[in-house]
Amino acid sequence: MGLEIVLLGPPGSGKGTQAKRIARARKLAHISTGDILRSHIEKGTDLGEQARPYMERGLLVPDELVCAIVARRTVEPDCVQGYLLDGFPRSLNQAKVLQELLSKSDGSLDVAINLDVADSELVERLTARRSCPRCGAIYNMKFNPPSRIPYCDVEGDENIVLMQRPDDKEETVMERLRVYHETAAPILEYYEAQGLLRPVRGTHLGSDGVYAKVEEILAVIETERPV
Repeated sequence: MGLEIVLLGPPGSGKGTQAKRIARARKLAHISTGDILRSHIEKGTDLGEQARPYMERGLLVPDELVCAIVARRTVEPDCVQGYLLDGFPRSLNQAKVLQELLSKSDGSLDVAINLDVADSELVERLTARRSCPRCGAIYNMKFNPPSRIPYCDVEGDENIVLMQRPDDKEETVMERLRVYHETAAPILEYYEAQGLLRPVRGTHLGSDGVYAKVEEILAVIETERPV
């Protein structure tokens, strides 16, 4: 059995990028709750049919149902080599329910990695995001700006001025971060109490630097695991 990882981090921390990179490098199943919920609904499974009315109405799917779907996903064949939970759990209750469900199937987490970036840098990153109103291409004016600022690079979108989405404005970003910290604090405390939490300081550190720190942690975890 490979590593079983929870990857946490606030908006703008680069969590999605790191999750894909880690999963690809270590041949782990990359598990995103949104993706598996949609998959269950498309396949018409019992769990998918239970989740459908919540998703269709834009409501949060109950914790017990989300965790049941995640727990079932972790025993699928591609998870034999390990898996990475991307941004899940999202609440303390989800963390506890997930732990109970995994223990029933003889599963357990190896580590919960938290990407820790200063709010000031997160605000700078997120407010620098721009998108094309025509094709939807997304840029970051700090990390991957278009070749002709402020125009979209996509062929056929010449001279289309990039726009800042409402949820990328500073006041909105600040509120998103406030809510994240409020909900994440008990989750981090929960995993710290279990000895699973490993913080990665990502302030003023590029994607490669963060990845190198994560790899150092995972290498140590692997050497400490029982054979």
